[in-house]
Amino acid sequence: MRLSNACLVLALLGAGALAWSLQLRPALSVDVQPLVELPDRVGSWRFVEEVPTEPAIEAELAADLNLHRVYLGPAAEPIWLYVGYYGTERGGRPEHTPQFCYPSQGWAIASDRVLDVTPRDHLRVNEYVVERNGERQLVHFWYRSHLRTGMLGGLDQNLDRIVGRIAYGRADGALIRLSTPIGPEGEVPARGRLISFASELDPMFASHWPQESPRS
Repeated sequence: MRLSNACLVLALLGAGALAWSLQLRPALSVDVQPLVELPDRVGSWRFVEEVPTEPAIEAELAADLNLHRVYLGPAAEPIWLYVGYYGTERGGRPEHTPQFCYPSQGWAIASDRVLDVTPRDHLRVNEYVVERNGERQLVHFWYRSHLRTGMLGGLDQNLDRIVGRIAYGRADGALIRLSTPIGPEGEVPARGRLISFASELDPMFASHWPQESPRS
């Protein structure tokens, strides 16, 4: 009993020391320009326009960067890309996530599952089929940090933030969301579009990730 109590005290002291050391680290400034400069071409898709974020929504999201774009493929099928980036000082993760945002905007989540997009690169995504007023869309979303990709939320994000903060002094991250219409042909072609787009897009983030540095 005494040994277990001593181990508990040591663990609490270690956790307290770690928390104190993290608090003493300087605040970080964020340069999001690399993310803004994502290529205009992603595989066979080309960038066609930016989708502006309404000021009220932007304030509610409280991100360091909201990037919302439309890309068109060879057959003019659209893919909407949204990236919400949160630096270390903003907690590294969004509070408003698709599982809550879609219903709040009147979309019903008809089905959901997890897909392995590129197992070799550890890219896994959440897949939703959402419906509103007769319109159906397929949605893929995942979370990424400067350390890893394919996080689905929850525990894996928390562990990533802890490791990033201890090892690198930063715990930033992003929500990446893709969506495309589900046409009369059904979900299979829409899924193929998103998987192809995601497999081309995700590696690009490694060289276009925002920079964080101590504030002077």
